[in-house]
Amino acid sequence: MAAEVSYMDMATSISVDNVQALAAVVTDVPPRYLRPEISADPVAPPNQTSLPVIDLSRLLDASSHREEAAKLHDAFSQWGFFQLINHQVPDDLIEQLKSDMAEYFNLPLEEKKAFAQLPDGLQGYGQAFVVSEDQKLDWADMHFVITRPVHRRNMRFWPTHPPSFRRTLERYSVEAKRVVSCLLAATAESLEVAEEELMEAFDGMPQGMRMNYYPPCRESGKVVGLSPHTDATSSITLLLQANDVNGLQVKHEGLWVPVEPLPGALILNAGDILEVKKIYSSIFLAFSPNYKISS
Repeated sequence: MAAEVSYMDMATSISVDNVQALAAVVTDVPPRYLRPEISADPVAPPNQTSLPVIDLSRLLDASSHREEAAKLHDAFSQWGFFQLINHQVPDDLIEQLKSDMAEYFNLPLEEKKAFAQLPDGLQGYGQAFVVSEDQKLDWADMHFVITRPVHRRNMRFWPTHPPSFRRTLERYSVEAKRVVSCLLAATAESLEVAEEELMEAFDGMPQGMRMNYYPPCRESGKVVGLSPHTDATSSITLLLQANDVNGLQVKHEGLWVPVEPLPGALILNAGDILEVKKIYSSIFLAFSPNYKISS
C-alpha cells in the first residue's frame, strides 16, 4: 500500500474487477493483467545507486540551510526524486495512517463498495484511468479523495471505518501541506525566484490522497502494480510506504532504480505541474523531465 498526496480529479474510469477479490480466487492471472514487456526493462544492480536524501530539519536551520538547499536543488534537477528525513510529521500519525489504511482495505468488498467511484469521477474506491475494454490493467486497487481545499471535499467518499480514518486523513493532510510549503519555499530560493511568486503560482491547487493496495500475486513477475508514469497532475507528490514489501522503482539515466525506503522517511517527487509552472514563470533551471515511477 502507498499513500500519495497532490492528485487531481480530472477524468473518469471504466469500472473493472476488484483485484483484491480476484487475487483470492484465481489460479492463473487473467490476460489483461499480464505484462510480459516488463522483463525487458533494464534494472540497476542492487546497491549501485540510490535516491538523494534531504534533511528537512537542516533545511529549516539557518546554520545548515544553504548546504541542504543546494542538495535539494540537485535532487530536483538530477533526479526529480528524493527521500525526506526529519520531516517532523509525527510518528504516531504515520503509524495511525498505515494502520487505518490496512484496516480499510481488509474490509469485506461490499463495505468498501459503499465508497465506490461514481461514473463521472475518480474520487472513491475503484480504479483510475481505465479508458478501454482492451486496456492492460494494473494489479492494484485504489481509493482516492480530494483533501484540500476543504470546500472541495466530498465526504461521501471518505471512509467511515475504521472510525479514526477521517480524523487521520485530516491530520495527515495538514502535515503534507506544511512539508510541501517548506520545500517550495526552499525551491524558490535556490532558483532565485521570489518565494511569494512561486507560492502564488501554486495557490489554490487541490491536494488529494491516493491510497494504493497491491494484493499478493502468484505470478508477481508478470504483473505491474502501477504502470510506469509521471505525475501529470501534481506539483509535488509525497509517497508513504505502508509496509516493508518494497516495489517502487524510479527510472534514472535509462535504468530502473529500486527504492529502499529509509526508516521514517517520506519519498517525494516533482510532478509535471512543477515543470509547467517553472517554465511559465521563466525559471530556466532544467528539472529532470524524464523520470518515471513504477510500483
